Amino acid sequence: MLKDTIQALAQSIFSEVVANRRHIHANPELSFVEYNTSTFIKQQLDVLGIDWQEMANTGIVALIQGAIPSDKVIALRADIDALPITEVEGRVYGSKNAGVMHACGHDVHSSSLLGTAKILHSLKDQFAGTIKLIFQPGEEKLPGGASIMIKEGVLENPAPQAIVGQHVMPLIEAGKVGFRSGKYMASTDELYVTVKGKGGHGAQPQQNIDPIVITAHIITALQQIVSRIADPKMPTVLSFGKIVANGATNVIPNEVKLEGTFRTFDEDWRVEAHQKMKKMAEGIAESMGGSCDFEIANGYPFLVNNEALTSDVKSYAVDYLGKENVLDLDMWMAGEDFAFYSQLTDACFYRLGTRNEQQGITASVHTPNFDIDEKALSLSTGLMAYIAIKQLGN
Repeated sequence: MLKDTIQALAQSIFSEVVANRRHIHANPELSFVEYNTSTFIKQQLDVLGIDWQEMANTGIVALIQGAIPSDKVIALRADIDALPITEVEGRVYGSKNAGVMHACGHDVHSSSLLGTAKILHSLKDQFAGTIKLIFQPGEEKLPGGASIMIKEGVLENPAPQAIVGQHVMPLIEAGKVGFRSGKYMASTDELYVTVKGKGGHGAQPQQNIDPIVITAHIITALQQIVSRIADPKMPTVLSFGKIVANGATNVIPNEVKLEGTFRTFDEDWRVEAHQKMKKMAEGIAESMGGSCDFEIANGYPFLVNNEALTSDVKSYAVDYLGKENVLDLDMWMAGEDFAFYSQLTDACFYRLGTRNEQQGITASVHTPNFDIDEKALSLSTGLMAYIAIKQLGN
């Protein structure tokens, strides 16, 4: 059976995948400067005899052509960049690059796709169609490596009928995976706001235009975008995580800077909300004698999992792992630039469990303590290979 063959192959390369994951983890690189990571992936593909080409500077696209003629094409995607986080000390495979860490599991994604590539390459005489491997840079930083690769033609020559990606999930036990059909992850926009007034002595507020008070009114009022303007059925988040005033106990500053995020699941509402936020903030500042520069950096769109494709992929996961190891997920307000692919072609983005409470592996992504139960690496390689071959109709 295909499942038995792939599971055996996944187990046979498990130690190699672990070694690759640990190498990539120990040598993390930030978004769009993943030069050594890219070189390492190219070297591994060369060893396998898989042709590749560069894209988006540090990105890589490779093709595995099945021996049986077919026009069907499926793409498999992994991201390769790390985060500006300092990893906890004491790990034998810990980061060697100060202040940089694979805290979001992209080392898992890229090493897993290399393992999947090895499995698929060894089986190419047994399936029909083409499998496109996408090793993508810059998922963690706007404008997102996916958007750049799309502009450079990653979804062309040949054009995939479907694209599949997986992402670590420390809330799910290792050995399990999770799926959600339809809208899954939110659009993510960055807000950069400067509220300007007239600074002066804190004991003489009548002589000043206090930007801190103006800012307080703006922050409070903007929550009406979520609570009173957004459709209650449309998930919407507006959060400010950074406020810088640089005054003192007795000094009112000239300006206050805010940084925040806006997230939702509808592109029309997203545009409308941008306009309303900007108008509201500027109007409040002007009414109080100040001014407001409200800049919005458009981020990733919302991620939608094609219902038919996701149903198929989920059924393959049940075949491969057993029904008890395949979970249903809820909508999530985090963002992912895989969403760019999902807006253009049938897509399925699922979650790979990495949690092991007995080993203390429970930390969230984007934290210094994040780690994985490496047994997930045998599942991650084999399942994706099984999905690819089954989706091609073999």
